[in-house]
Order: sequence, then structure tokens, then C-alpha cells
Amino acid sequence: MLDLVLSIFCSSLIFVIFKLYTRFKVQTLYAIIINYITACTVGFFLSDVTVSLFEIPSKKWFYGTLFLGLLFIIIFNLMARTSQILGVSVASVATKMSLTIPVLLGVIIYGEELGPMKVLGILLALAAVYFTSVKKGSMTFNRRSLYLPVLVFLGSGIIDASIQYAEQNLVPAEEFPIFSSTVFASAALCGLLFILIRSRQTPITIRSRSILGGIALGVPNFFSIYFLLRALQNETLNSASVFTINNVAIVMFSTLLGILLFKEIISTKNWFGIMMAILSILLVAVF
Repeated sequence: MLDLVLSIFCSSLIFVIFKLYTRFKVQTLYAIIINYITACTVGFFLSDVTVSLFEIPSKKWFYGTLFLGLLFIIIFNLMARTSQILGVSVASVATKMSLTIPVLLGVIIYGEELGPMKVLGILLALAAVYFTSVKKGSMTFNRRSLYLPVLVFLGSGIIDASIQYAEQNLVPAEEFPIFSSTVFASAALCGLLFILIRSRQTPITIRSRSILGGIALGVPNFFSIYFLLRALQNETLNSASVFTINNVAIVMFSTLLGILLFKEIISTKNWFGIMMAILSILLVAVF
């Protein structure tokens, strides 16, 4: 359970750092790439397994990390696009409601059982994510842009489901740091290729604050994935419970951090969502 709590804390910290990027005028794209390089370095540094860089391509999970790294970059850009066109709340709802994909796959593929109370908890979790995230007037948007949150929803769900599959079938526990590092290295490589291609039109100019912002983001980013992988090994909670508690608690904790650190205004609907989130976590965890 401690691993799950630490994953929730690190994931919530990521949203706080993103919020600070605007205040300190950090170049988000460059900071994201530096963040992936930092996360990759942290993983290799903390690994207890001595692995040569030339050995990694022979690992059975290697090609999966290339796929995940590409997804990380694509989904991040889709989330940014969704936030710009449709609003931050729409992007947040689309991202966190994706928990249904790994939950359903856990039942269909791995034969995990969901009792009535856990089903109720998951349904409450979906409602909680909506009520916690939505702001007044945030759900009025052009229908032609509906493909954006749909792609964010599907992409985020595929990422969670892929991590779940890798943990259960491909990655030994002692190789979690190396696996996570390789995913981040793949994402960094995709990002570097993107800015190199774009540099033909837009020169590359990185400010020092963007480098610092990327390093500050990379550490919690690595541990959010690392502790999630460890939490999925919990014998008490199945993957449906882990993903439900993880996603709902991140929304709830991030909301509370927004109130405490940035004086964000929380509506009655938001508070109702927080209460539903607490109830859903209790139902999923206890039953």
C-alpha cells in the first residue's frame, strides 16, 4: 500500500510542477524532454541490476518500451492540444477516466473478479473524476474537436494497460528501474527527434530555467511509474483496485494541493466529487 501512496504523491507533484511552469515561464516542450532524460538517468542510477546498454535491446520488454515512449510524447501533445482548445478540465477528465480500460482488461484477460461493491466503487470513481475536474462552462465546445479527448482517453488507457501487461508478463521485479528508464529514454529520443525536425523552422533555444524545470519534473515522474509497477505486485489489491485508487486519489490530492498552494476556487460540484472519490477508494480498497 505504501508503494501506491508514493505513486499517488509523485503523480500529484507532477501537476504542481506543471502549474509552476507557467509562473516561472519555463519552456514546456524542452522541459519535458529534459524531464525524460532525468527520469532515465535516475532509473539507471538506482538499479541494483548491472545491465550493459548493449544488453537492453535483447530484453523481451525492449520493443514495448519503444512503443510506450512514443505514446508518452504523442499523448502529452494531445493533452496540451485538448487543454488549449477545449479546456484543462476536459483534458483531465479524459485522462483519468481512462482507468476503465486497464480495469476492464484485468477482468477480461486476467480473469480478475469484481464484486458488487468494487463495481460500485469504480462507477463512483468515474463520477468523482468528472465532478472533481469540471469547472463552470468548461464542457461547452465544438463537436468537431471531440476527437481530441477521445484520443487522450484511449491513449492514456493504452499506456496504463501496457504498463500492467509488462509488469505481469515481461518485466522481473528487479528490472523495474531499467524498464522504466528505457521507457523514458525512448520518450526523450522521440522528443529530441521532434525538435530537431522542427528546428528547420524554429531554432532551438533552451533557457536555464527550462533545464532546471525538467530536472525537477523528471525525479517524481520516474518514481510515479516505478512505484505504480511495485503497487501492481500487491497481493491484497488486484490491478482494478490499484488503477482505481491511483487515478481517483491523484485527482483528489491534486485538487487539494491546488487549494492549498495556488488558492484555486473549488465549487460545490468539486467538493461533491472529492467526497465521492473518498467513498470510491474505501469501497475498492476494503471490498
